[in-house]
Amino acid sequence: MHQGPPTRGLTGLLVMALLTFSFGAAAQSDAEPGQAERFDCRTLAERDAPETALEWLEHSLWANHCYEFQARAVRIGADGVRSLALSHDVVEGAEREVARFLDGPPVVFERRGRIGRLSWAEGDAPVPASPAGISEHLDGLYRLRLNGEERLANRTAIRLDIEPLDDLRYGHRFWLDTATALPLKHILLDERGRVVETFQITELRQPQLHQGEIGLDRRRAPPEDPWHTAWLPEGFIPQPVETRSSRHADDIGHRVYSDGLATLSLFVEPVEGAGQLIPGMHRLGVSHAAVRHRELGGRIRQVVVMGELPPGVLLRVADSVEWLDSSQSDTP
Repeated sequence: MHQGPPTRGLTGLLVMALLTFSFGAAAQSDAEPGQAERFDCRTLAERDAPETALEWLEHSLWANHCYEFQARAVRIGADGVRSLALSHDVVEGAEREVARFLDGPPVVFERRGRIGRLSWAEGDAPVPASPAGISEHLDGLYRLRLNGEERLANRTAIRLDIEPLDDLRYGHRFWLDTATALPLKHILLDERGRVVETFQITELRQPQLHQGEIGLDRRRAPPEDPWHTAWLPEGFIPQPVETRSSRHADDIGHRVYSDGLATLSLFVEPVEGAGQLIPGMHRLGVSHAAVRHRELGGRIRQVVVMGELPPGVLLRVADSVEWLDSSQSDTP
């Protein structure tokens, strides 16, 4: 008997959205030595200072990968106030991020990986690293603008407002350190402009630009699934990340989609055993999870869609899942 799909825990959501708010930021580090493409972090020091909102965003995306630091932070969400210790460094060309909650249950989140790609590889077409591709991909989805400077964590920060051009995704406000472009504060706003979550660095200790290279994830061909989503919000594309793990049974499908800032996870698995979720909408910290039990491929399957998105969007994605290959259907 296997349990239902694992949820992205609070810590994972926090680190994904705030430590590295680029999608695909830390991909699997399984590229063979000597064959991986690399990004030289030292080139960031040679670039001209960013001037436009888009330039600040891209610079910050690269800075999230290339600066080594330790920090203290607070997170304010629906479940109260939590304090954290954060760290980021580069070890043998791969990133390592650690977030440790300092109050409440002793939760520690650690992630290792390389710089992710924007999308799956299709033939010989180039696949840019996610920081380079995201800024262009956001065009037509969000409006970006700079909104003055403030003092945060004893440092000067420039405010970057990112407003969605539709009601299918949430808005963001980032306060970026003017010296490093690291995010010092982040506010997530729902489709009505209400604050969903606030995250703020209270102390940023000795940020240092990594004096070396970080590997890019290898090119990955898209997987073959017997199902697909017939609808996704405009701009959402499949992320080139390996979702298979020891926590998943062979008949559990898992895919991740993103528009560059917002991310959703989709799980499809047979309904059996006692580990299933109740159909409907569930609140998971700042995220929601839409759960449907539907007949797909000749049997009842549980479809779960999770993310920091309006609940109606998650439900529509869950309802749009279609089974493609009747030869792969099975019976209980």
